[in-house]
Amino acid sequence: MGTLSTKEIIKWMRKAFPERLIITPLLDEEKQTKGNAVDVRLGNEFIIFRRTSFPAIDPLDKDKIEERIGHYQERFRMNFGEKFYLHPNQLILGSTLEYIALPRKLSAYVIGRSSWGRLGLIIATATAVSPGFKGCLTLELVNIGAAPLILYPGIRIAQLVIHTVEGEGTYEGRYACPTGPDFSLIYKDEELDFWGNRQKQSRVKGIFVKKL
Repeated sequence: MGTLSTKEIIKWMRKAFPERLIITPLLDEEKQTKGNAVDVRLGNEFIIFRRTSFPAIDPLDKDKIEERIGHYQERFRMNFGEKFYLHPNQLILGSTLEYIALPRKLSAYVIGRSSWGRLGLIIATATAVSPGFKGCLTLELVNIGAAPLILYPGIRIAQLVIHTVEGEGTYEGRYACPTGPDFSLIYKDEELDFWGNRQKQSRVKGIFVKKL
């Protein structure tokens, strides 16, 4: 697996389908493809987190978690030129303005731009993009600085580092073809029931042994 240079990235974007790398709209190809990476811009849709009255979000609580996530997270849209104030210790979900389609022979990583990082902005805590993925990338944006940061839709917010893949890969995730930030689907993890039950059994066993 090797990292694509700027020239190679552009070559992949010129290939015929289905091998073409798609990153669109690329508003300024020269500026956005410098430094062996592609700068991606902040989209117009966001998900913010609200204070709630329930005590916690439990992924095992299948009857309530989807409803609780709906109360906990709220989607909204901003126009170009509008400001979003990201306060210290605040988390929001955004997405790339660009729609991305990776061919099966390429994968990618999302990293923050150092200029934003030096102001305290942490970007894309879930960084890997699998071969065959199609859609806008959800970005987890956290301000760990001491002052609010103002974000504008359309600004260059992160970088996409692209790699070749040995063989071919296929995207099998649950976030397929999103056009904006996606709500968490953690409650669909198949192993949750197993580990939740084991945890309950361990607690019960520990209490029983302690009493003996």
